Amino acid sequence: MKKRTFQIFPFLVLLLAALSLTVAAGQSTSQPGGDERAILDSLHTISSHTLYSHVEELVSEKYGGRLTGTPEYDACADWIASLLEKWEIRPGDDGGSYMQSFPNPYTLVFPGCEVYLRLPVNGAEIRKHYRFDDQFIPGGTSGSGEVTAEVIYVGYGVTAPDLGYDDYAGVDVKGKILLMEREVPVAPDKDVELFRKWRPYSFHQYKLENAVAHGAAGMLYNYGPIGNPNNSYDAGFIYSHVGEAVVTDVFAGTGRDHKAVVEKIRETMQPQSFATGKFFTIKNVTEHHPDGIGANVIGLIEGSDPVLKDELIILGGHLDHLGRMWELMPGANDNATSVAVMLGVAEAMSRCPVKPKRSVMFLFFGAEEQGVAGSEFYVNHPLFPLEKTAAFINMEGPGVGDKVSVLAGKNFPDFHGFLESANGRYIHRVIEASSFANIARPRQDTARFLWKGVPSITVGAEEIRPVPRAPSYHNTRDNLESITPEIMEDIAQLLFAAIMDMSDEPALDFRK
Repeated sequence: MKKRTFQIFPFLVLLLAALSLTVAAGQSTSQPGGDERAILDSLHTISSHTLYSHVEELVSEKYGGRLTGTPEYDACADWIASLLEKWEIRPGDDGGSYMQSFPNPYTLVFPGCEVYLRLPVNGAEIRKHYRFDDQFIPGGTSGSGEVTAEVIYVGYGVTAPDLGYDDYAGVDVKGKILLMEREVPVAPDKDVELFRKWRPYSFHQYKLENAVAHGAAGMLYNYGPIGNPNNSYDAGFIYSHVGEAVVTDVFAGTGRDHKAVVEKIRETMQPQSFATGKFFTIKNVTEHHPDGIGANVIGLIEGSDPVLKDELIILGGHLDHLGRMWELMPGANDNATSVAVMLGVAEAMSRCPVKPKRSVMFLFFGAEEQGVAGSEFYVNHPLFPLEKTAAFINMEGPGVGDKVSVLAGKNFPDFHGFLESANGRYIHRVIEASSFANIARPRQDTARFLWKGVPSITVGAEEIRPVPRAPSYHNTRDNLESITPEIMEDIAQLLFAAIMDMSDEPALDFRK
């Protein structure tokens, strides 16, 4: 036995040495095993600490809530571009600029805004003032000034001769304040063809312009209250967004119940407009900038394959938020977390020794909150042919929750399959796909690309078991304290792995 062991030992030494050389050679020459190891190592460089620090930077006072067109937004865009340049990610524009500029009017909102009810009592007047953020938020494109008038309820504010419907019929609104509902009385998921007829009347811009055309002086828009700079501007029209507290007070003592009135409009498709007898004052202090300029920030990693590099995968999300209305609207989860995830993926991909075979674009949109204007401008002025854009991954709110949501994932099951595969290998989160009809007014950048025929999904985060909390959408509560860094890290790693997989796929055709 001893003699045989002595004879085998040198053979084992030689065998182990040969195996070591083989493994080393495989790593040094980037064989498949080496590529996978390098990609995995790069994936693990994405850290929740770094992503959180990016969010912290984005919501800071110096960027002023990132309202597109403002100097603060421009400073934030410059910061993004400086990181892309540092990581040697080339500008998306062949001219050497990271910026894709477009016209973008904007309105600033300052302190001094008010909404209050005026109640006559024994020859005197009691004023009930409403709380900013909880009960009202100034209109993001309101004119500057003050209006006091009776409130006229005008339902959805629609005048549609083609539909035989007019909320303004039978009421005098000249010089008055309107109380108006958002959207239209038909839902897109109930009757698609009927909704298509109503769709043009669902836009905020239509509602405001129709109110002005009827001579109204102001509006209490039953919308949240949330902040929203997505509307038309008229210097003489003063409006604010209000919620349940204001609506309840307008209807009190009228003999009508608000919910019952709205339900009757929907059931009968007949207006229920009336003069409420309530007098309100709306005061807003604003400054309009009609010549504002916005910008998308675009970086590109060119594909390593001489043929596949002519196809593009886009990772996108909007950089902008609401600015100050008049307090800072931080927009931490909407959409600073998306920007942070994009930066995490961009840095990891730029430093990974294995480069994607297809080209990958990082597209930070401006003016999503102002009519989804940045993505609209891009699809009409693409820096890469849209027919060669194989996939667009958009992000909205990937920073609060414990599961991954994929809007339009069911529209593109093969596309979604890459995310499921990467999740199963590396992340192990609950991932849930949904369908997206995309027939309502555009609410996110995905809509613009889908209408141009580009396969597109939106990735975000949700809670498996929602925790009761005050709403934090488009108000001051969407702040740094609400963020879950761990889900950002997982989504960034998931997208890094999925994009690398898609970039190497010999044929990538989600359009079929």
